[in-house]
Amino acid sequence: MANQVTNAPVSQILKNANEFEDEPRKKSREDWRKAKELEEARKAGTAPAAVDEEGRDINPHIPQYISSTPWYFGAQGPTLKHQRPQPEKQKKFSEIDEWYSKGTTNKVSTKYRKGACENCGALGHKRKDCFERPRKTLAKYNNANIAPDEFVQPNLALDYDGKRDRWAGYDPSEHRAIVEEYQKVEEAKKQLRAEKLNSKGGEDEEEKEKEKEEDEQYSDADEDKYVDEVDMPGTKVDSKQRITVRNLRIREDTAKYLRNLDPNSAYYDPKTRSMRDNPYAGTEREEVGYMGENAARFTGDTQNHATAQLFAWEAHEKGVSVHLLAEPTKIELLKHEFDKKKEELKKTARDTVIEKYGGKEHLDAPPPALLLAQTEEYVEYSRTGNIIKGQERQVIRSRYDEDVYTNNHTSVFGSYWSEGQWGYKCCHSTIKNSYCCGEAGKRAISEAEQFSRGDRISNTNDDQDDEEVPSKKKIRLEE
Repeated sequence: MANQVTNAPVSQILKNANEFEDEPRKKSREDWRKAKELEEARKAGTAPAAVDEEGRDINPHIPQYISSTPWYFGAQGPTLKHQRPQPEKQKKFSEIDEWYSKGTTNKVSTKYRKGACENCGALGHKRKDCFERPRKTLAKYNNANIAPDEFVQPNLALDYDGKRDRWAGYDPSEHRAIVEEYQKVEEAKKQLRAEKLNSKGGEDEEEKEKEKEEDEQYSDADEDKYVDEVDMPGTKVDSKQRITVRNLRIREDTAKYLRNLDPNSAYYDPKTRSMRDNPYAGTEREEVGYMGENAARFTGDTQNHATAQLFAWEAHEKGVSVHLLAEPTKIELLKHEFDKKKEELKKTARDTVIEKYGGKEHLDAPPPALLLAQTEEYVEYSRTGNIIKGQERQVIRSRYDEDVYTNNHTSVFGSYWSEGQWGYKCCHSTIKNSYCCGEAGKRAISEAEQFSRGDRISNTNDDQDDEEVPSKKKIRLEE
């Protein structure tokens, strides 16, 4: 009661003077002690928190200079309303369904009004903003054919989300026209199919295939018409068939958590969708194709970077002032020189040992596979003779050079056969090591064959034919 009295304004105390016999008294030492104990208990969680007028708990850890209300606020109990923005000071924004009106109104005036467009007589714009054709006699002077008035656009107060709303002003009823058009197209397609089946019931297979192709082209055109964006990411359009295909996950892609169903195998983190360890322990990459995400982290130049970092640390411990990130070029040169000297020392030590003890002939020995004439390479074959497991058989090559093109040829000698002679397929030349003339060589050889064939026919028909016999032409193909 004392707290309520201290927070009450003076005018309210004077109005309610009959309810209080004495003036508001100060808190005694006992009251201060109890209030302090209650505050400590609320902070410790052993006592319930204070409740405001709306039934919400007040955090007991809020400082007193924030939770206490001024005397002029007129609070009747514990509250935090004085710390919140007041309703009369808050800025009011437009609703989500408020937007600028489109089109024109149905209101048409019979005479010109002050402030209207001088050209068409409609309210809402001026003469310089009018979209109608400039009239010879303005509507301001003849009051004829006055256009309908435009909507008076409101001044919208948009908040942060309202300014970035991409669907602001969209009318959902407009989508109904698209749905109805699509339904009409589907009904027309069904009707066409039914008419074709009724009229041509006993047609051949070729005609059926032709109708099927026409139907597919018709449906593909509709799909292209109603697809939102054909070139959007995740889609692929074939220029020949005009079919939109989504790049979905193929069936061969196995989820990571299905790689190994053993609960004691590699751990799969569902939140990040990652599996760092190898689910197929003790196998090689060529056999399984997936060895965890850590295997991919140690590919490329990762090992070289780790080796360079280790070399920089060791060099710094031995007194060399160098840093990998600050001086990468210096690190690379020092490491290259260090590796070179290290290899030279190894080679010197090996030469010293060979010179002292001998045995150099054992270093140049052929591999054990050639010495013993056998290998331990395992090869497994199927019933048809194909290799299932193991190294593939080496391709046997001849002693002649293969796929070697000379003298501008694009094919090897022996790729062309004509009248018992071998030649080049690219120019039909039957002379080896000749220069390739390409299509011109083919035409020259074909003309020569035609002339020679015509000579043979004319020699056999000299007695019956009085036409001139063309002289023989000799064509020489130079090497």
